[in-house]
Amino acid sequence: MNSYLIPEWEKQKFVQLVLPHQNTDWNCYLDEALKTFKEVAYAIAKYQKVLICYQDKKTLKGFKHKNFIFKKIKNNDTWARDFGAISIRKNGKVKLLDFVFNGWGLKFPSNFDNQISRKIFKNLKSFNFVLEGGSIDTNGEVLLTNTQCLLEKNRNYPMNKKEITKFLKKTLKVKDIIWLNHGFLAGDDTDSHIDTLARFVNKNTIVYVKCYDKNDIHYSELNKMEMELKKTDFNLVALPLPKAIYFDGERLPATYANFLIINNAVLLPIYNCKYDKKVIKIFKKLFPNKDIIPIDSNTLIKQHGSIHCITKEYFV
Repeated sequence: MNSYLIPEWEKQKFVQLVLPHQNTDWNCYLDEALKTFKEVAYAIAKYQKVLICYQDKKTLKGFKHKNFIFKKIKNNDTWARDFGAISIRKNGKVKLLDFVFNGWGLKFPSNFDNQISRKIFKNLKSFNFVLEGGSIDTNGEVLLTNTQCLLEKNRNYPMNKKEITKFLKKTLKVKDIIWLNHGFLAGDDTDSHIDTLARFVNKNTIVYVKCYDKNDIHYSELNKMEMELKKTDFNLVALPLPKAIYFDGERLPATYANFLIINNAVLLPIYNCKYDKKVIKIFKKLFPNKDIIPIDSNTLIKQHGSIHCITKEYFV
């Protein structure tokens, strides 16, 4: 392939984090949040460099490692996955593509976050198209996404599914697109980002969230998503939906699918749940040559995201 969308398991140069500060929605439990961001940063730094973007220097307390690179920059929030640049490989060289980030369909302020990539990276190719990194996943040839997010009216309306398919194939250099029509998590603000529901772990295998409780509100939709995935030619591995977790009376979108693949390791969200040990075993089998690093993500999901959502990998 001369050009292709780079899958997450290829050799990485660094991972980007954007720290919360007192003017973000994390402020009520900022110390707790920074503790988790720090744990993620140090876990990654054992294997590769980490670009840490920050607005308030006070939030950097305790961040000290030879693999940390710091960049002061204004930010609305911390979801580097969704406003970060997307990488393709063209004739052996990495090209960064910059898309519009509009706060998940105009739900939240995004004026600073939408500019971060352009302020950090040179030679970006920009597109007037709303595309969040968490809304797509790839094995390098096939794009995995869903209609709930990419066809939502506040993203790229009036473009229809056929037009968006054509644009994504041409721009992201993928041969095919798997569109899922089902699947959701209660408390999710993103209109069902695929990185909370189903992910490639290698060229031939997709992991996906499965609900085993027929009385759970997710059971029907996740079962329908499973049926859609079974129509593909990929190997499928089910990840159990974590137990219901609530904060301020709201169910949170806990999921094991929001893991991050890095060089020689996988950061896996866990939730002090009965399924944690089972899922760790699943990932050790899926990634026999990588370290599996469980990260308690109960604080992250208070803001409706997890490890993959707060990180963005960039490639050599």
